[in-house]
Order: sequence, then structure tokens, then C-alpha cells
Amino acid sequence: MRFYRRLLPFHAISFDLDDTLYSNHPIMLATDSKMVRYFPRILADYGINTTDTIYNFRFWFPFRQQAIAQWPLLKHDVGLLRQKSYLLGALSLGLNNIEAEEFANAALAYFVEQRSNFTLPQQTHDFLTYLKSKRPLVAITNGNVDTDRIGIAPYFTHHFHASIENRLKPDADMFNKTCVALAIKPAQLLHVGDCGKNDVLGGINAGCQTAWLNRYHVGKPLTVLPTLALDHVEQLSNIVS
Repeated sequence: MRFYRRLLPFHAISFDLDDTLYSNHPIMLATDSKMVRYFPRILADYGINTTDTIYNFRFWFPFRQQAIAQWPLLKHDVGLLRQKSYLLGALSLGLNNIEAEEFANAALAYFVEQRSNFTLPQQTHDFLTYLKSKRPLVAITNGNVDTDRIGIAPYFTHHFHASIENRLKPDADMFNKTCVALAIKPAQLLHVGDCGKNDVLGGINAGCQTAWLNRYHVGKPLTVLPTLALDHVEQLSNIVS
């Protein structure tokens, strides 16, 4: 653990989820593989010949770009953006509007189920249980993991995930809403996350203190120094009392 700024008294801790409390990369790789196998099976039910197409990221990406072009605010909601991408792709394959909506909703539900199909070690649960006894905990995430399914929802007094209503980090929106919900000043919130842009820069711009945890080496690099850097998330136990 390394300190770069003076740590002021903090009254609550907010967490990014993906690649902060767990490594998300292998989960997403496994999910993507399952989705590639899922699409031909489901599309065949609609009479779509799928033998010549691999329905991977490259197939859906142009429809993702098309969706953002049509509905720019979708960039703030990764789940709804994925649903609209599936919808536009299904329409291009010849499904009618009702079929395409049905297909997109089912595909998104399957995706969220699979990307949330993992368990956290008991050490993480013990750590969050201890931390919750010391400070209110809040989840602030740009992603769409199902916190109930992975068993961490009870640790958080509030859960903000990026959406049309909650602009995604590094925007200050979810940081501000957290402080309002907890009736604290921004400087009284310590935000923990892996991304130098979304979590550290976003948190600092919102007036919060930040703890950078780059254990899995996937977040954007630092452009400003955090309050402190962690080697592993459990080190937070050393600064709460």
C-alpha cells in the first residue's frame, strides 16, 4: 500500500466491481464463448441458417455502432446497448419486429446470467463483512453484473450502475448520487477501483478520495495520482477503525 495524497477521514467506501473485487477478464472470455454457441441454436428456432456465420463480437460490433448512432445516450447503459445491438442484428437477419425484440431480450438475459455465473472466495465475503461493520459500502459500476447472483448485494447500502439515468464513470453523476444518498461530502467518500480514468480521475474530479487497485492490469493507466494505491483490496482493512 502506497500513499500519494494525505488520507482525510472518510465516512463511506464505494467500490467498482469488475476487476476490483474479482478478475472479470476470464469471466467475459467464458461468457463470450457461451454466447457464440448460444446464437446459432436460438436463431435456428426462427428459421435462420447459421452455418456460415460466427456470431461473435465482430458480427455484433457494427450493430453496436449503429445503435449508438441512433441513440447516443445508450453509451451510458452497457446492458441496454447490448440489447439494442442484438435487436438491430436480428432485424438484419430477417426477423420481424416482435421476433427481434423477443430474441434480443432473451439473449441479453442469457448474457447477464452467464457473466454473473461465478462465485467469490470466502476471503472476499469475510473482508466485505468486516468492512461493512466499519463503514457504509456502495457499489458504483459501469457494468451489469448481477450482484444478487454472485452474492455480494447484501454488503452494499446502495448500488449505482451506469444507465440512461446514471451517466457512466468518469462522469461525476454516480459519485454525486452516492454522496447525496449517504448525506456526506464528496471528500468523505473513498472510492476504490482499477481504472485510472473511470475510477481515479472520475473520483477525483467529483471531489472524492480514491484508492487505486490495479491487481489485474486491465484498467486505463493513471493520469493523476490517487490518494493511495493498493496491492490487494484487503489492505483497506488497515485504514478503517
